[in-house]
Amino acid sequence: MTEIEEKIKLYLIRNRISTTEVADCLGKTGVLDGVMPINSGLYCAGKIRYIYGYDESNWSIHEQVRDVKPEEIVLLDGINVRNRALVGELVTKFVIYYQRAAAIVSLEKMRDANDLIKCRYPVWCTGVTPVGCFNNNIPESKEVHQIAAERRAFYDGAFAVCDDTGVVIIPKEQLNESFLLKLEQIEQQEDIWFNCIDFKKWDTYDTVCLKRYLKENK
Repeated sequence: MTEIEEKIKLYLIRNRISTTEVADCLGKTGVLDGVMPINSGLYCAGKIRYIYGYDESNWSIHEQVRDVKPEEIVLLDGINVRNRALVGELVTKFVIYYQRAAAIVSLEKMRDANDLIKCRYPVWCTGVTPVGCFNNNIPESKEVHQIAAERRAFYDGAFAVCDDTGVVIIPKEQLNESFLLKLEQIEQQEDIWFNCIDFKKWDTYDTVCLKRYLKENK
């Protein structure tokens, strides 16, 4: 991880910058549609490792999680999995406890919801189901290989920010000094807005739309 990436990660975690604020810094973009937390009150931010299963099998996921590094956010993808859960508690426990990943973000469903909830695993996904993928060693087609390569090129090395509102992706090309400045500025703006509402007793129109505080500071 580069120096600026470390700075951004630490700033996100120390200040618990919300997905809402991060999405605002990205021009109100970056959300993974439909991906929500299994457990409430958790927060994670960090570099993504892209891992995928395909054709209703999670064989390749079992193979790829062996390479997960500490503090990475594992992004699980499914290609032609037909609404099946990619993995459940077994893989989650291995990835979080033994590989020491920060979180799992699944673009598909998960299984074993009762255990994921009981252990308060940091998992975000599109839903839950008892019906999982098969553990079959299926040859990877050219189509699957191409799809996975394109998605890996985008996700691997990008940042994910995860909280109760969902998951937002910060693309690799945005991990720079300019984006860190945006994060700092939006934190300052939030502090000013809440100060205007809580202490000055202004309404939101004066605060957000008219930005009355700028005129008073002149």
